[in-house]
Amino acid sequence: MADSIVRVAAVHAAAPFLDLSAGVAKTCEFIREAGRADARLVVFPETFLPGYPYWIWSHTAKYAAPLFAELHANSIELPSPESDAIGAAAREAGVWVVLGVNERARGTLYNSQVYFGPDGRLLARHRKLQPTNAERTVWGRGDGRDIFVVDTGFARLGGLICFEHSMDLPRYALATLGEQIHVAAWPAINATHADPNAGDFDHYSATLAQAHAICSQTFVVISQGLITQEIIDKLGVPDGPDAPSLGGGMTGFVGPNGKWLAKPHRDTEKIVTADLELDTIRFAKFFADGAGHYARPDVFRFGIDRTAQTPLSTQVVDTVAPLMPAEGDASEIGTVLSVQ
Repeated sequence: MADSIVRVAAVHAAAPFLDLSAGVAKTCEFIREAGRADARLVVFPETFLPGYPYWIWSHTAKYAAPLFAELHANSIELPSPESDAIGAAAREAGVWVVLGVNERARGTLYNSQVYFGPDGRLLARHRKLQPTNAERTVWGRGDGRDIFVVDTGFARLGGLICFEHSMDLPRYALATLGEQIHVAAWPAINATHADPNAGDFDHYSATLAQAHAICSQTFVVISQGLITQEIIDKLGVPDGPDAPSLGGGMTGFVGPNGKWLAKPHRDTEKIVTADLELDTIRFAKFFADGAGHYARPDVFRFGIDRTAQTPLSTQVVDTVAPLMPAEGDASEIGTVLSVQ
């Protein structure tokens, strides 16, 4: 490991709700602030741009439709002038960026994580493989091309979104690629109250992060959003048990032993930082390398179908092709590694 100690910044915040232009400006501010704090990597919550569609848990289709239309109009295309601006901020700050976005591809939206290098290049995109429950009214699904790690030079970086962490095979696929820093992006469901899982959400996100850290011998960076008054006003949920509350979310860092590096941050906007001692991964691997000496490929095997899941099988993929994971081993910094 070239750099044994790496400073990582995790953003605990919400962007201006359903306002892509203002959200991009705030994203760039956070990136620059993280750079000034000497972070090498800055990560953002699930669908930071232009916000998580919290209405799916409280609104009927009649009242959700105009909010979806507003979300669609303010979702980001890749590449675009907005992604170029974010890349420019990453280049100015000299940091790696993993950003949660609503990605627009023609008529469909995707819940995506996008990866920018410190040179400003948009390197990769992970689309959430399976939107959860009511999320399926908003987002399409990713496919096998969305499982990869990126070689940053100081660590192999990967990530998943929300309840993807309950899917054992994607997590194991990242482990087989040698993931060393994992970005776990979540929304502030614990402050929504209309979601039936709201009361258990902290338990879910913490337990899944700790399990992945132990099983994959990796650091896990949890970045969650929060609920602002702007979001509450926009949703317009009447006062009562289903009304969202201010704050929420839980952002922090878990070591490869499954323990929190510090008490996670909640409720208020903040960039949370931690210095990750990557050499501690070696100690964890000594006891159990789930993708190495502790694996049993002679007993258990699985594969990934990397076929592009498009409506037209003969369709030529052009504008998104540069964002697809590249096959093969890493030969240079910034290479995206996919499962063979």
